[in-house]
Amino acid sequence: MAETLVGERVVLLDPAGAAVGTALKSEVHHAATPLHLAFSCYVFDAAGSLLVTKRAAHKATWPDVWTNSFCGHPGPDEDIATALARRAVDELTIRLGDLRPVLPRFRYRAVMPNGVVENEVCPVFAATTADPPEPHASEVSALEWVPWSMFRDDVLAGRREVSPWCAWQVAELAALPDDPLAWPAGDWAALPPAALGSAA
Repeated sequence: MAETLVGERVVLLDPAGAAVGTALKSEVHHAATPLHLAFSCYVFDAAGSLLVTKRAAHKATWPDVWTNSFCGHPGPDEDIATALARRAVDELTIRLGDLRPVLPRFRYRAVMPNGVVENEVCPVFAATTADPPEPHASEVSALEWVPWSMFRDDVLAGRREVSPWCAWQVAELAALPDDPLAWPAGDWAALPPAALGSAA
């Protein structure tokens, strides 16, 4: 079942990435969004093509925008690997393999034209899947598989518009090997303290 905002809480963070409380996800994004914990995932097939998705039109932040495979927020007391597996099912009905952090310290702040802010410590993960994605319309309005090198080069050259976090992530991921299946796993221990649980 696709994620519902009713009663769902996100983890609030201090500048060092430690948990300092929680807030309702339905209320956390506004002009003064507090720093909170999130994640982004880049999912590849056996050929190294990236699953690229378009965010649903009703999303509170960056609706109708193309982005990486999926994003999400761990819940209170939910380790980040469990949260990633949950969101992969919620958004795309896929199972993940070879899950690994690739940008464990990524953090960003972005402001929408209407003034709504995203303010996240957002470690970036890579994974693979052999499952054909079946997107939930409440989360994803379109998807496509794109060779990583083509997607990377188009984003870096400004030929492809994506969410701001995806653009910044791609700029950092461009330093990794051309073959995303050969990307080295980052250190789980380098994740923000709030993300460390059974995944560490």
